[in-house]
Amino acid sequence: MAATPQKPAAATPRRKVSRHRGEGQWAAGHFTPLNGNEQFKKDDDGLNVRTRIETIYSKRGFDSIDPNDLRGRMRWWGLYTQRRPGIDGGKTAILEPEELDDSYFMLRVRIDGGRLTTRQLRVIGEISQEFARGTADITDRQNVQYHWIRIEDVPEIWDRLEAVGLSTTEACGDTPRVILGSPVAGIAADEIIDGTPAIEEIHRRIIGNKAFSNLPRKFKSAISGSPLLDVAHEINDVAFVGVNHPEHGPGFDVWVGGGLSTNPKIGVRLGAWVPLDEVPDVYEGVISIFRDYGYRRLRTRARLKFLVADWGAEKFRQVLEDEYLKRKLVDGPAPAQPVERWRDHVGVHRQNDGRFYVGFAPRVGRVDGTTLTKIAELAEAHGSGRVRTTVEQKMIILDVEEAQVESLTEALEALDLTTRPSAFRRGTMACTGIEYCKLAIVETKARGASLIDELERRIPDFDEPITININGCPNACARIQVADIGLKGQLVLDDNGEQVEGFQVHLGGALGLEAGFGRKVRGLKVTSEELPDYVERVLKRFQAEREDGERFATWAARASEEALS
Repeated sequence: MAATPQKPAAATPRRKVSRHRGEGQWAAGHFTPLNGNEQFKKDDDGLNVRTRIETIYSKRGFDSIDPNDLRGRMRWWGLYTQRRPGIDGGKTAILEPEELDDSYFMLRVRIDGGRLTTRQLRVIGEISQEFARGTADITDRQNVQYHWIRIEDVPEIWDRLEAVGLSTTEACGDTPRVILGSPVAGIAADEIIDGTPAIEEIHRRIIGNKAFSNLPRKFKSAISGSPLLDVAHEINDVAFVGVNHPEHGPGFDVWVGGGLSTNPKIGVRLGAWVPLDEVPDVYEGVISIFRDYGYRRLRTRARLKFLVADWGAEKFRQVLEDEYLKRKLVDGPAPAQPVERWRDHVGVHRQNDGRFYVGFAPRVGRVDGTTLTKIAELAEAHGSGRVRTTVEQKMIILDVEEAQVESLTEALEALDLTTRPSAFRRGTMACTGIEYCKLAIVETKARGASLIDELERRIPDFDEPITININGCPNACARIQVADIGLKGQLVLDDNGEQVEGFQVHLGGALGLEAGFGRKVRGLKVTSEELPDYVERVLKRFQAEREDGERFATWAARASEEALS
């Protein structure tokens, strides 16, 4: 019997084959730029823009600036365009960059380790008064930020800063940002080890070096030998934390892969002990891994924390040792939990040489050029030539003789710079906010200052350590996820159904003691106007329900949603 003819099978549609480009890792051979940021960095190193600023833009004005320099490479020298006045938060995400840009700049002064001489501080204050309409904010990364800077004035500002040993080099951009350091390094009586020599050597070796000026994104680092864990090491790309090794003595424990923003991650320990003189080598190894293996395809994944999450600590350490250091690291212990709840060094404290350092609290980091100049004058009048900034938006005057302490604290109080702040003044932090930032949705600095005043009036007896961190957008510059009360700015509906400024609330985050991220209560959002009422209500419930010695973060983790609403 003849076989029945078979109908020809339908042709399978041919799939388009495309070459897998990976994550844009240079170590995998992926050098072709996969987004606009990678393209402009390949076209010209960000450090090269300084010459154009000095020879072209400062002479021809704002309109002469190339867009890739304006919104890209100028960040390598600490410059961001600020927000055009009058643009409300609802337009932040829908306007084009050129519509948000003002013709003025934020300029960030890089202050590694928070270390300043009084001469340097005076120059910072004078620049503020002359070129920045008096603005000067202390950031939570120990820097100072100006606003209202004209491009025409930038070369003169650089000349003045560099004449006293300061700079704006790589204060922003896809670069190694400022190196955080203990503000009392070398003088604290309880210090495990002084990390200052490592900060100085890293700065000499890495900052401004074109081998490290094209990273996938920013690279944040911290070095502290303080037992207070005073540099937020858990949320840096790399951090070195002072520890005592049972055999080798004082050195540093290494952490990698921390960071916040919209995908927060607590850093992980490599389990390695590093002596002081080897810290720069390990730092260079870690930043080289980020440069070579970091993800460059998507900006949202171009931070070291994503590589560490994918690799794990064991593989990261192995690559560091085998490919970069060419030797094994010594295993070491974890840092001890700090015994102090406050890590900002506010108040009067004895130094290891018998003199004193005096820490004081501006309101949410907001000062001005006149105040900074007066602080420098006060420090010098009381025998000091050194001041410090902290990662909590505070300041410290070092090297004060005991006979001068009372006079200094009184003079600071007269400037509204108290050494004995309330828990609210001490613990409230705010980012730049909508006043100047193009990413912000809500106002932050004035809101934080008014919140402090309201809480001091309403709950004058509250004396528990409490952190209230206020951020103008989801990017977490003010570390909202690791605050007792973290407030993420967004637009919310008020009782009339109208869209107004407000906040999503995070509760019970922490660093140092049981580091972790805050809890979000379903649907919990407050308007800016309601904020003092809400915070007062929650803190009074904490006072009523807390167990003996219980911290706010611990209470918030176990409290009912009703108690937190």
